[in-house]
Amino acid sequence: MTLQLTGSWYLVLAAMIFAIGAVGLMVRRNPLVMFMCVELMLNAVNLTFVTFSRLLDDVGGQAVVFFVLVVAAAEVVVGLAIIVAIMRRRQGANADDVSLMRG
Repeated sequence: MTLQLTGSWYLVLAAMIFAIGAVGLMVRRNPLVMFMCVELMLNAVNLTFVTFSRLLDDVGGQAVVFFVLVVAAAEVVVGLAIIVAIMRRRQGANADDVSLMRG
């Protein structure tokens, strides 16, 4: 007996990954962990786009994934720079310490 992986399996997996990222974003206060949760959510959306692209035999979903990855890369550059700047000023910083960035 073989298990057929249909599109619904991938969509359920994407929903679970997105839910883990959303809960982590709401619960955790560490900026680095929050940043990783946003990345988890973006990857879940990418999995959804690729799944629908495969189910509908359309390349449009894969093209959107490319642009989402470009935006995620830009987010990593800017986000990590801000997080490193906050962490250098205060070792145990949390998400409420963004006001430290005021000059």
